[in-house]
Amino acid sequence: MKGFSRFAWGVLVYNVLVILWGAYVRATGSGAGCGSHWPLCNGEVLPRSPQVETLIEFTHRVTSGLALLLVILLVIRAIKFYPRRHPVRFAAYASLAFTLTEALIGAGLVLFELVAGNTSLERGWAMSLHLVNTLLLLGALTATAWLSRWSERQSWHWDRSHLAWFLGAWLGMGLLGVSGAITALGDTLFPVSSLREGLAQDVSPTAHLFLRLRIFHPGIAILVGAYIIGLVLTLRKKSGGILPLGRALIALIVIQWGIGVINVGLLAPVGIQIVHLLVTDLIWITLVLCSMQVLFRPLPLERTANQVIQNGIDPGTQET
Repeated sequence: MKGFSRFAWGVLVYNVLVILWGAYVRATGSGAGCGSHWPLCNGEVLPRSPQVETLIEFTHRVTSGLALLLVILLVIRAIKFYPRRHPVRFAAYASLAFTLTEALIGAGLVLFELVAGNTSLERGWAMSLHLVNTLLLLGALTATAWLSRWSERQSWHWDRSHLAWFLGAWLGMGLLGVSGAITALGDTLFPVSSLREGLAQDVSPTAHLFLRLRIFHPGIAILVGAYIIGLVLTLRKKSGGILPLGRALIALIVIQWGIGVINVGLLAPVGIQIVHLLVTDLIWITLVLCSMQVLFRPLPLERTANQVIQNGIDPGTQET
């Protein structure tokens, strides 16, 4: 299903772009550009005489709505081209579920005014939930695209021998993402004019919690990155060679460490924040692909056909 596969990868790329624009909305303080109205913008379907912040937020809503339509179409095509119990269907259903929860969280941020200059702890929790849901959405879309490359008549086998190790990597990326979201929020809400001022904020007992938590992010990034690199190298020893995806994953992690240093040194400019998030998304997508390649393997078509014949079922009459 090359057509479906290309479409699935396209939907994934488009969602990454929508996520990056959402980060731009947060970094520029434009989250309140449409007021506390949702789905309307300042009470209007199309805002008249909009400010720059309104245009930024409204664009994010339009692109997010298109993302929902694309994922719905992805599910419809998965149902059309793949049989009932094919994993592509499950991955597509998960993509739709996480797209809907993504929209609900975004709506909640607007309706409860957890945007712009809001410094409440509730906003921190909401942003953390938003980040975790975003990772789950990208993971589901990645799985849909990767699984679609295989024949609809192939069976699948779970190799659970490394599941616990990958589970640690997934949880580590979730923790890293949450700490990164809190750090970016602190950078946006409490800008500084020098690195010394920023470091003083981090260690001040009277500083906002977002700032005092910010100091943990670099350490978490190093630990999680080292864990994932160690996992890739361990798999290399067991398989006799490192997978191309493993090489890409290690390279992305090292690059991300460098971008993190630059981000801190330049006092988190908006452009570097967006690049930082982009590389985080690429690391997560590549990690999911590595996980799928190791844990979720299709059986050979010949073996699948033999299993179907032994069960007395004609492969050409499988229910769709």
